[in-house]
Amino acid sequence: MSVLPKTLFFDLDDTLLWDKKSIDTALGKTADDAAERYELDSGELVAQVRKVAPELYSRLSSYEFTKKIGINPFEGLWGEFGDAIHHGFRKMGEEVPGYQRLVWKTAINNLGVNGESDTFRDKFIEYRKASPFLYEETFDVLEELKQRKHRLVMVTNGAPSLQLEKLRITPELVPYFEHIVISGNVGEGKPEKAVFDHALRLTEEAPDNVLMIGDNLKTDILGANRSGIESVWIRHDPSASPQQDVDGQPTHTISRLKEIFSVL
Repeated sequence: MSVLPKTLFFDLDDTLLWDKKSIDTALGKTADDAAERYELDSGELVAQVRKVAPELYSRLSSYEFTKKIGINPFEGLWGEFGDAIHHGFRKMGEEVPGYQRLVWKTAINNLGVNGESDTFRDKFIEYRKASPFLYEETFDVLEELKQRKHRLVMVTNGAPSLQLEKLRITPELVPYFEHIVISGNVGEGKPEKAVFDHALRLTEEAPDNVLMIGDNLKTDILGANRSGIESVWIRHDPSASPQQDVDGQPTHTISRLKEIFSVL
């Protein structure tokens, strides 16, 4: 009797898409523009944005909702939100434009310049949309997995509008996936079991025939553990290790995506 290939649940950000590089690139380009206009140090401005964004984000009345769904402060810097499906997203849609302006204004002011913010808010959004990076092996790995007859499902945290925008600017990714599960459509974020249960219902798969691949111990790996799904942690930082009773404990650990074949 032949054994069916495992169904693979893939995280999106910093697993298939190199979101960190996209954010770093957009921050750097925007800070360079601001530095040229106001004679600032670009690196200092980036450091200020990185400092003030999480603090200002935490003051939003929708902050607890953003944590629940899994939307970080730097996604908040370029998303529109306002998704009609949940009042939390609608509230974000009202608050986020002001947050985006305030981050740039505060960061610039902290460097002693009374500068405008709308221009740099808009530039950051423009640069982020123009900077969609994927890991160099992403497509080779997905193609090989398709050839091996694995079912591929994307399970990503975030607002539907923003995650779909990421896929709009990397359209080559979409055809590889049978289903795309976005936490905002479920009403919970990874690591909540509801997200994984929804993906299992869509695929009509048992947990023991599924493997979750992701970079985040607190969302991808912990959520897989809660759902009885084996997991593969992509450890981008070689010095990182799970903290007992805080993070998920992965079934397998790899250092980059292409090493998934050693697990399969």
